[in-house]
Amino acid sequence: MKYLGIDYGTKRIGIAVSNDDGTIAFPRETVENNTKLFAKLAQIIADEKIQAIIVGDTRSYSNLANPVTKDAEVFAERLKKEINLPVNLAWEAGSSIEASRYAPENDGHSDGAAAAIILQRYIDMRMKK
Repeated sequence: MKYLGIDYGTKRIGIAVSNDDGTIAFPRETVENNTKLFAKLAQIIADEKIQAIIVGDTRSYSNLANPVTKDAEVFAERLKKEINLPVNLAWEAGSSIEASRYAPENDGHSDGAAAAIILQRYIDMRMKK
């Protein structure tokens, strides 16, 4: 199964894709969170032949909501309705910090790398089952 991983942000969305077997996640790109977002996601999904979407759950280590949590949940629900693929949430706490090791040229932040970390966590947990 091929997955699309998403690191949701109010300004930018980090995108990652898995290999065809759904075992390894790769950063793909960062897209603007604007009116063209869903069209862009639909194009990536078609081009990559995505079968399921994993969106980062923005809650903290203690499972508390933060200022972006509600927007991310609304985004995930809209994805389920508009894209018509399975959409699952995966724990993302600390993913941006972890991703910063891979993006020193971008002020220590890569949304695509954060999306890949979120997606890889989901894949790893799924493979343990």
